[in-house]
Amino acid sequence: MQSKHQREQIEQIVVNAQQMREIEERIFEAGMPVAALMEKVAGLIACRVRSLYPLLGNTRVGVLVGPGHNGGDALVVARELHFQGYEVQIYRPLTKLKELTSHHDQYAASLGIPCYQAIQSLAQCDLLIDGLFGFGLVRSLSGNIAEAIELLNQWSQPIVSIDLPSGLHTDTGEVLGTAVQATRTFCLGLWKLAFLQDQALDYIGEAELIDFDIRIKDICSVLGETPEVQRMTTTLAKASLPLPRPRVTHKYQEGHLLVIGGSQRYAGAAILLGLGARASGVGMLSIAVPESLKPLLVSQLPEALIIGCPETPTGAIAQLPETVNLSKYTAIACGPGLTLDAKPLVEEVLTVACPLVLDADGLNILAELRT
Repeated sequence: MQSKHQREQIEQIVVNAQQMREIEERIFEAGMPVAALMEKVAGLIACRVRSLYPLLGNTRVGVLVGPGHNGGDALVVARELHFQGYEVQIYRPLTKLKELTSHHDQYAASLGIPCYQAIQSLAQCDLLIDGLFGFGLVRSLSGNIAEAIELLNQWSQPIVSIDLPSGLHTDTGEVLGTAVQATRTFCLGLWKLAFLQDQALDYIGEAELIDFDIRIKDICSVLGETPEVQRMTTTLAKASLPLPRPRVTHKYQEGHLLVIGGSQRYAGAAILLGLGARASGVGMLSIAVPESLKPLLVSQLPEALIIGCPETPTGAIAQLPETVNLSKYTAIACGPGLTLDAKPLVEEVLTVACPLVLDADGLNILAELRT
């Protein structure tokens, strides 16, 4: 079992499908049998299911089984729940299975667990477990499977998805034709990018990481010592605040933050941005806003240095004044209330070497620049 510190590190890491494959390959190359890892992961899932949905009389559980190892996980979960007294039924729409998944399917049949090829057979179940497709799916779902998912989504039972709701793209969160609308999703090992995508959230439901003890060195061998994408967790945020500072200091030694935001249309965003920056405890605070908003910001944040900027015809920041040297700041935050008319400004800010935080329209403009 991983230490609390290692668990917190794991919670911060986010991977795409290819990175997850490479990390798993390292685990298997080190000697971990695929079958053993499947047993471990599925055992953790079964234990969590029993905790969330305790056995009450003849609790009926429908398990959706796909052809790959996600389906193998689902079959092991089905077996373990069966041993614990749950009334388990299996929906397996495809007959061609991976070898390991086929072995688990064969054993489930030997236990007398009923298996159906029509989703309607699971209509009276109290809980549904989705193990059709896990991470790495890239083709759109169609035909009988798509129809089964559409029907499933109309039912009222809670649905637990294994790793990802079937039908979601691992990296983009895109719905590939159709997708299971899960009540809860158990993400396996490491968070996948889909869990950070807006378009996936309605399908993921409550998200929970199932940590199966991936070694940090295996992760670093693929992602490097500083992963490109990391989650901000509650523990990490609390550990970063308040900002540490010596007993004897002054504002010029505690960092100079430049925040850029606001427009005539979204003047309040500039004020909130400034108030948040002030609360961080930074030594010096400069706020760049459209020139017309400068008197408003001075009245609200008299301790900050307010920089009035040239405006576009729509009241957005057209550019920073020539007197502003971005290299002199300790950190820069940019985005709230800018509007998309501030694209040249964001392009300029992206060239800085210091820590940069983009939010709101800063992120919207970044998305436009990358398409």
